[in-house]
Order: sequence, then structure tokens, then C-alpha cells
Amino acid sequence: MNMSGTVVTRIAPSPTGFFHMGTLRTALFCYLFARQNNGQYLLRIEDTDKIRSKKEYEDDILSSLEWLGIKYDAFFRQSEHLDNHKIFLNQLIDGGNAYVSKEESKDEPGVMREVIRFKNTGETIAFHDLILGDISVDTTDLGDFVIAKDFDTPLYNFAVVVDDCEAGITHVIRGQDHVSNTPRQILLYRALGKPEPKFAHIPLILAEDKQKLSKRKHGAGVSVRHYREQGYLPEALINFMAFIGWNPGTEQEIFSLDELIEAFDIERVQKSPGVFNVEKLNWLNKEYIKKLSNIEQKEWITRFLPDEIRALPNFSEEKLDALIPVIAERIEKFADVRDLTEKGELAVFFETPTAHKELLVFKGSTAEETKEFLQKSREILEALDGSLWSITEIKNALMAFADTLPKRGPFLHPLRSALSGLEKSPDPFTIASIIGKDETLARINAAITLLV
Repeated sequence: MNMSGTVVTRIAPSPTGFFHMGTLRTALFCYLFARQNNGQYLLRIEDTDKIRSKKEYEDDILSSLEWLGIKYDAFFRQSEHLDNHKIFLNQLIDGGNAYVSKEESKDEPGVMREVIRFKNTGETIAFHDLILGDISVDTTDLGDFVIAKDFDTPLYNFAVVVDDCEAGITHVIRGQDHVSNTPRQILLYRALGKPEPKFAHIPLILAEDKQKLSKRKHGAGVSVRHYREQGYLPEALINFMAFIGWNPGTEQEIFSLDELIEAFDIERVQKSPGVFNVEKLNWLNKEYIKKLSNIEQKEWITRFLPDEIRALPNFSEEKLDALIPVIAERIEKFADVRDLTEKGELAVFFETPTAHKELLVFKGSTAEETKEFLQKSREILEALDGSLWSITEIKNALMAFADTLPKRGPFLHPLRSALSGLEKSPDPFTIASIIGKDETLARINAAITLLV
């Protein structure tokens, strides 16, 4: 029991599936509130559903929190406290606040089972929600609700009240779908003679189709695991989740975890649902990728770089090092490296591509004009000193001619296509600077032969 007045929050996920994004947002808000108030933050795994609870899901919860940097002060499992649940059940029964009822089983028609029901006085429960404001509920319609299937199987509303009491939880911060549970739980607190925590119910997260974010409708994208596997940075994911249903009231959008702790105000959490905007997440993640050093960018890119790239004939670490800024500029998440590979945009740096005549000729140009422009590109690049072969020198030399033309496209487009063999690729200056002078000229010559 917490007697010090210290703020104590908790996150209580069930290990019945991979760590859900909605649960992450709740975990984050609980964490921010606790840290902002120099309080404690607890993790309780609610694993009393023996059929659906799985160790792999518990491990996923723990590893996700560690990856995200959300550190808890204590950890326990609900199943470890079943003896406590029995003690409190007996206390309620002995005090006349609960009773054993023999009833027909819902799961087994015709079979009588004993359940434990709370003796509801039917009073009006009023409480102040830190987000939703004042709420008042007449509990008469709840009747004598079941709090345990038997002495070994407590149900949710009873178990969480006991566990929260024993852990000294001062603030229960959770999703708005739990608002309906709160009157039942307050009745139990009062019957047990325990102080009631303060409640704060966070709005739900909606997918972009404005439906509740769910695995059934929205697939793998509801789990933290998915975003980790897609190569999102944990700092970006934290920043993004904090802004679903909350904002600091300023123009600042990029926040470190420490900055979020300082800025967070639970009273600024909105009452209406927030939307999970993947485009905003991608934008944020790209901003965080930009903040990484070249070494850090390479470490991340290397994790997602397919083996087939390293197996290409002209692959080298030196070329890869030169390519890192190019890749970083073209991705929003690190799994995009695989997409660039599939499109052939990385292979062009490590093997000679096949040029295609139909891709060489710019719209509105002729094959003869294209050939002349490629010959001009060759002339310009041949004249460059090999020791000056850099993206800056290459671009300056080519653009000096391109800027004399009515349009740059007919000149630069064939060069890009000749060097990459693709309709879309990095710019020709970048490709040329990385593949080297000899390979650049060889690719231009090969393209010119197609236009004879």
C-alpha cells in the first residue's frame, strides 16, 4: 500500500497477443505522468487467462518496452497474486459485501456451478476523470455482478482492484473503453475499505478509415512488433504515439523522451479519438533518420540490406559508404531499403545495368538528338580529371552545359537512363560519382550504340 503520497501508475497488458499500439500509447502516457511527478511506474502482466496467455506474447511486451526505452520500476504477474485475491474475496464475503451463488453454467448448460457475486447497494457513483471530467453513474442496473467464477478464478474487475490496491496505484490511466468498468471498481474499493485512485481515460485510437484500430480489420499494423520489423526508429515511434490524442500546445513537433516528460500535461489529452496517421509517422521517422550520424545510418541500413546486394560483382564497402547518404535520402523507414533493392535502384551501383532504347529518349526528343546529347555528356565527363571525380565536379561540369539549353530534360534524362537502365533512379551525378569515371563512360558508350 502506498502511504507516501508518491504518484504510482501502472500498465497492465494481457499476454494474449503481440504488444498493441493502443496499449503502447497508454503505457507511454502512464510513464510520462509518473516520471513528470517523480513517481513510480509499474508493469503488471495480466496472465490469469490460462488458455490465451502465451510466453511469446509476454516476451514481446517486455522486449518492446525495452526497445522503446520505457523503463518500469517494478514488474510482476497477476497470476503470482492469486492467494491475495482469495483473501480479499473472503473479506468481502465475511463482510456481507459478496456471496456465493449456485447457478447454471453458461458454458455447460444443465451443469450447476458456484460463482461469487458482489452485493450491489445500487448507489450512484460519481467521480472526476482527469480527462473526461465529472462522471456520474447509477449502478442499480449493474445488479449483483459476478466478481469470480470460483475462489481460484477472479474476474477482471475484482482482480485489478486487488492488484492496484496492493501495489499502491494512485492513478489509473487507461483507454476510454474501460470507463464502463470504473463504477464497478469504485464499488469494490469502497466495500474493501481502500482508497480510490484517480482515473484518467484516454481516447481510443482510430485507423485512417476512422474505425477502431484492430488486428481483425487492420492486420499486423496494430502491433509494435510490426513497426520494429519495418525499421522505424524507437524515438520516432514514441514521438508519434505521444501526439495521438495529445499535443503540447506549441508548434514544436520533434520531442525526445525527456522533452515529452517535461512537456506532458494529462489535462491536454483530448476527449475525442485520435487518428493513426501513417504519413505523419513516416515524416517523423525520416526526420529522425536525418538526425543519425553516417555511422548510425549505415548500421541501420546494413541490417535491412538484402544479401543479394553484397553478392553483386562490383560490391565494396567503400561504395556502400558512399551510397549511405543516397539511401538515407530516399527512405522513410529502413525496410524501404528492401523496396529500393526490388526496384533495382541499388544494384545499379554494383553491376552494369542493361540500357533500354525506349527509356533513353526523352518525351518530345528524337533518337538522333538523344545520341548527340549522350555524346556531349561523354565529352564533358572525359575532360574531367580523374582526381576531380566527385559529385560536385561532375554536377558543375554537366550543368554548365545543361543551363545553356532551353530545357534540361532532353540532356539529363538520357544520361540518367544510360547510367541506371531504369525509368526512375538516383540522379546521374550521384550514380557517376559512385561508380567511377571508367564505368560511367562505358555505360554511356553502351547506350550510344543502341541509338545508331
